[in-house]
Amino acid sequence: MHICFLTNEFPKEGFPHGGIGSFVKTITEALVLKGIKVSVIGMNYTLANETENRDGTAVYRLNRSSVKGLSWYFNFKAINKKIREIHKQEPIDIIESSELGLAFLNKISGVKYVIRLHGGHHFFAESENRKINSWKGFQEKRSFKKSDAFIAVSQYVKNHTEKYLSYNNKPIAYISYPINTDFFSPRNENEASNKIVFAGTVCEKKGIRQLIQAFPLVKNKFPNAVLEIYGRDWFYPDGSSYIQMLKEKELSKFGKIAIDVHFHGSISYTNIPLAYSEASVCVFPSHMETQGLVAPEAMAMEKAVVFTLLGPGPETIQDYKTGLLCDPYNPESIAEKIVWYFSNKEKAKMMGKEAREFVIQKYGLASIVKQNIDFFQSLLVQQDK
Repeated sequence: MHICFLTNEFPKEGFPHGGIGSFVKTITEALVLKGIKVSVIGMNYTLANETENRDGTAVYRLNRSSVKGLSWYFNFKAINKKIREIHKQEPIDIIESSELGLAFLNKISGVKYVIRLHGGHHFFAESENRKINSWKGFQEKRSFKKSDAFIAVSQYVKNHTEKYLSYNNKPIAYISYPINTDFFSPRNENEASNKIVFAGTVCEKKGIRQLIQAFPLVKNKFPNAVLEIYGRDWFYPDGSSYIQMLKEKELSKFGKIAIDVHFHGSISYTNIPLAYSEASVCVFPSHMETQGLVAPEAMAMEKAVVFTLLGPGPETIQDYKTGLLCDPYNPESIAEKIVWYFSNKEKAKMMGKEAREFVIQKYGLASIVKQNIDFFQSLLVQQDK
């Protein structure tokens, strides 16, 4: 079997990437070990064509178009051309993309096209209470019509996506993101006292503003608490920095305690476990997620985790058993959960051990990879009948 993943986010040293990039890296490495041929195609971070072999995965980074207004056309044209080249050399069985990724692909007979629901335009427009962009909405609907099957990473993303988009009675599977529990394993010897760690893009929907607002409430009870923020900055349409906004509108009110809030910028995938290992508690108060990787990654390391009670939060954490759930819009709720962990160190350790067992069972790499392979093979068997 030859599987081709379409993503612009496959990790590249020196450049930030999101959760989709981390997922594709993890799943492709595991598929290669199972003897499956894997290719990844996406637009490059730089203006150049690059090809590399990453642990058995053939990665093709294509020169991104800079033609204003038509970059989408030229980018899809380049992707279509590369797919044809690869397919001619070694026939592709499965092409997988996120929600908008199939919109302008030319389908090849005999290839099955799969959309993995990472959270598309309609999904996040609902969660963020904003209007559907007509161009993006058109692309997503067109992409869904071209797909032969779907994979939902949580029940929540499946249910909320189908409010707006039809799966057209095509096969759909529920398969969680995989977590490499060997890579994300306990390293509690690095843990610092009362250190709060956040990881993710520093933007409004990740709940970082409310976490910062919660910090003084935590400091009132635990004066030695510190907040470490790892993640790339987000920029407004006018180019202004979200982090700078936080510093000017939130941290400026803090006085002396502002020195205990540290922005570290983007962090490489290989260094994420080290950041988690130093935390007393990892806090991810997202306003919305499809599933999210950061919470189960930290749980796999036996860390105390605060996650959102919204969206897939209850699918990810059993409250007061494998972690704590908070109201991500309420700084008092976030502070309360952090303070609970700081006040109940032994219970936190027990919950951390329960959390790792839960992650191994639900998100374990071997099980998730098998589920993916079985689903892909089922699509190919249907084709052969």
